[in-house]
Amino acid sequence: MNRRRTTKEERDLFQAVLAGRALARKALPSAKAKPAPKSVQPSNHAGSVDGHTGEKLKRGELRPDAKLDLHGLTEAAAHRALQSFLLSAQRRGAKLLLIVTGRGAPPNSDAPFDLGLAGRRRGVLNAMVPRWLAEPPLGQLIADIRQAHRRHGGDGALYVYLRKKP
Repeated sequence: MNRRRTTKEERDLFQAVLAGRALARKALPSAKAKPAPKSVQPSNHAGSVDGHTGEKLKRGELRPDAKLDLHGLTEAAAHRALQSFLLSAQRRGAKLLLIVTGRGAPPNSDAPFDLGLAGRRRGVLNAMVPRWLAEPPLGQLIADIRQAHRRHGGDGALYVYLRKKP
């Protein structure tokens, strides 16, 4: 593995931080911006529910009309289950759904076969479900997606607020 060399600017910034001096922060040319780790990716659904409903969701005060638990499913099976669940929930007139993806195994877990994934989270469904919910045809059914309150699963679950039937 080839390691890149640090630049003079990077070394100066490091020394300044160690010395406690405040420097004007500037973007380094070789540094890549990393997105903040979140279980729910920003989507085009944000802000689609009114403020009062949004606050109730945030506090976990609304009770979901239906729940789908995807634990133990393969990626393909989870995708099919999610599609049919959302379509049937909208037909039934449900508004708020709870989708449990699980958080995934933490890094360095005691999995018997790691295959070099020791430093990474393995929550495949936790990463894929928000993506699936943003893509057509599912994205057209959804008014808002939020991380669930701790009492409903927290990091390992999502609230999905459906649009009204056309």
